[in-house]
Amino acid sequence: MTKLQVNRTLECEGLACPLPVVRTKKTIDEMSAGEVLEVRATDTGSIADLKSWSGRTGHHYLGMKEEGGVFRHYIRKAEPSDTKPEQTYPHTAGNEEVHAKLASGEPVTVIDVREPAEYAFGRIPGAVSIPLGQLEQRLDSLDSEAVYYVVCRTGTRSDMACRIMADKGFRSVHNVLPGMSLWTYDLERDSSGQ
Repeated sequence: MTKLQVNRTLECEGLACPLPVVRTKKTIDEMSAGEVLEVRATDTGSIADLKSWSGRTGHHYLGMKEEGGVFRHYIRKAEPSDTKPEQTYPHTAGNEEVHAKLASGEPVTVIDVREPAEYAFGRIPGAVSIPLGQLEQRLDSLDSEAVYYVVCRTGTRSDMACRIMADKGFRSVHNVLPGMSLWTYDLERDSSGQ
């Protein structure tokens, strides 16, 4: 197998979303166009996060290899003329707003785009699990005319998910901020079987 030439390696093992993307952005900014960055991460969310971030900003996501639970992502920095400014999804809802809608009995569809383990250990009651990496394949099962609130740990993955859904014709999608990292209301959890 051909060995990939990398110019820099970024260690993100043990870091959760959004830190691998935040640190990747900072490191890419310090590099020259055409150079390749290897990002080593253990967060399974990094698989969808880094690929999506690269696509949104114009950098070239070359691919990923997994070795012993470490995901090694390879990203080539784009020429300045090929980069795109990062934009955030404009339609947001606060944790308080989502909680108030749920407490009032209003029918609310919450999509949780975190990884299955994150979802299992604590989620908004009634939230539907669709990990970000599976979202595009599962959009056909959703009603594009319905209202959706999309949540992740900090708002980064859910921002990406909202943009994917809006690009596919979903009309009413809201990114829940700041997300599960600061959700102080009731949680639903999978039973431990004990």
